[in-house]
Amino acid sequence: MPETVDFPPPEGAGRAASGDAPAPARQWPLLSVLALAALGLLTVGVHPFEAAFRVGTVMVGAALVGGAVLRRTVPSVGMLAVRSRFTDMVTYGVLGVAIVLFALMIQPRPWLDIPVLQSVVHSTVP
Repeated sequence: MPETVDFPPPEGAGRAASGDAPAPARQWPLLSVLALAALGLLTVGVHPFEAAFRVGTVMVGAALVGGAVLRRTVPSVGMLAVRSRFTDMVTYGVLGVAIVLFALMIQPRPWLDIPVLQSVVHSTVP
């Protein structure tokens, strides 16, 4: 069976800083997305105020949307590049927007009211 040798890296997977920069500086796009997501998860876990679950979840979704924006605007994003630029942008963006929308619609007392989505949820959940 033939052996697969060289896979080309994803478009834009080069270092975000020069090679002589320390490792965290070379991966700043990925670290910024991970830091915001971790801060959101910490907010949810520690629950320091009443709306912490909603705010933390919005932060996680915003981190993904930020990843989509970074993938679009920064030419080299290091390990934030997983697939093609288009696939990464769509995946990060759609998941991020969905998480933010769901976080804003969480019951009780939702911050956002979208009747179409509420009727879908009420028809699927017994």
